[in-house]
Amino acid sequence: MSLTLTQIKASLEDGLLSFPITDMDEKGQFNPTTYASRLDWFVTHKVSSIFVAGGTGEFFSLSEQEYKKIVEVTAETVQARVPMISSVGRSIPEAIAFAKIAENAGMSALLLMPPYLTECPKDGCYEYAKAIMDNTSLPVIYYNRANGVLSADYIQKLADNCDNFIGLKDGTGNMQELNDTIKSVGSRLSYIGGVPTAEIIAEAYLSIGVNTYSSAVFNFVPELANLFYKSLRAGDKETVAKITREFYIPFVRLRSKKNGYAVSLIKAGAKLIGRSAGDVRAPLVMPTAEETAALETLIHQSQALLAG
Repeated sequence: MSLTLTQIKASLEDGLLSFPITDMDEKGQFNPTTYASRLDWFVTHKVSSIFVAGGTGEFFSLSEQEYKKIVEVTAETVQARVPMISSVGRSIPEAIAFAKIAENAGMSALLLMPPYLTECPKDGCYEYAKAIMDNTSLPVIYYNRANGVLSADYIQKLADNCDNFIGLKDGTGNMQELNDTIKSVGSRLSYIGGVPTAEIIAEAYLSIGVNTYSSAVFNFVPELANLFYKSLRAGDKETVAKITREFYIPFVRLRSKKNGYAVSLIKAGAKLIGRSAGDVRAPLVMPTAEETAALETLIHQSQALLAG
């Protein structure tokens, strides 16, 4: 069963989104069995859309064959119960090849990651994105972050020239620029919050009309992630403030201790709750024993927050 564009956009505009970590075995190889179990667990915890092989899923370290297996396992497991979105990026030829793999597997849409190059000019990023969008039939969400940031005028140009450009995921946290884009481009696109630990600025996102964001901590505290999102949308400021103060702020401080911990801590958290996906691949590193203990304390705190 395939989902309509209306269904995909609706899921991107209302509901909690998340990126599952990618399961590795003890030899560091992709583990399809535990990955399938993780996907099913995500869906049963009422994720709105599932983004596979994303940043949290270590897209940057996956081979083409591993990517192919990931999207195939996703399609077989999720069976379009929710939209299934996979990442593409790197060079233009690689992105087009990965997009074709995703199409053949039955993915619902693509997330276009920034190109693998430093100091990209905006006109070059536009051409990069357009070339990839022009070579896939799937709807595409552009991840506006790092060296691939497009200004409102280029996003408008991309929307005008690529009918399959359906959404913008913000990875900048720059509310002025994002508000400019939203007010200029309007409802032509769906808008998603996408900074690391997006919950930390979820109230700011909501204030300018960004109703959804991707939650990495959903990988190990899905109940808390859902409670926070539900409270945010209901205007329950007291609960939002309490969870932010007692969980998300300490988590972000822990995440800031080392580059790459936005992914490494998520894998560590999954291990702590008995849903290990193995370790991250180099160049990322796993947290220290002391940092893992601090994360475990936060997981216990999440249970206290859920208990009220």
